[in-house]
Amino acid sequence: MAVGTIFDIGRVKYNMRIRFLSKNKYKIEEAKTILEPLGVDVIPVTVSISELQTSDVGEIVRDKILRAFGQIGHRLFVEQTCLYLDALNGFPGGLTQPFWDALEADRFCELFGRGDRPAVTASTWIGYCDGQQVHHFKGEIRGSVASEPRGKREFQWDCVFIPDGYNETFAEMGERKNEISMRRIALNRFADHLRGAENA
Repeated sequence: MAVGTIFDIGRVKYNMRIRFLSKNKYKIEEAKTILEPLGVDVIPVTVSISELQTSDVGEIVRDKILRAFGQIGHRLFVEQTCLYLDALNGFPGGLTQPFWDALEADRFCELFGRGDRPAVTASTWIGYCDGQQVHHFKGEIRGSVASEPRGKREFQWDCVFIPDGYNETFAEMGERKNEISMRRIALNRFADHLRGAENA
């Protein structure tokens, strides 16, 4: 990992290059937006990795990062972001992607955006392999499902998720989403780990 020193508001931070395995351009853009001001250069890697199909997100992330490291041979991180619907006792969790693909935005809102308690938890799990061990970092926020899709629909369920304390969906918030999102929380914890490991 290439490391150099940069300065920001009188503090020394480390400039690190870290590979990120993802084919999702929106996840890559958000990771760069969040991590680069913290001194981490994100290098996208688009190698195909088969994923487990299970509701256990921790198991999915661990399996994916170990498969990725086995193919690439360099330290890197992977990400899994999912929804836990109160109405379904926490489902779909690790199965969020196929669940969303089957329903898509309009049907999702019809089923889960109406009634008294359309509550949901949005969670991002990061797995990082440093060549010796796997580290996990998690961020989550509570919210609700909109009664109908709002904002651009390109980035999966951003158009239906309204974080607690706000009236807009993630899609309507645009880049302001990056200030509060579950991905921001997880990536902040990841960056803290990287800085701590570099200073150890």
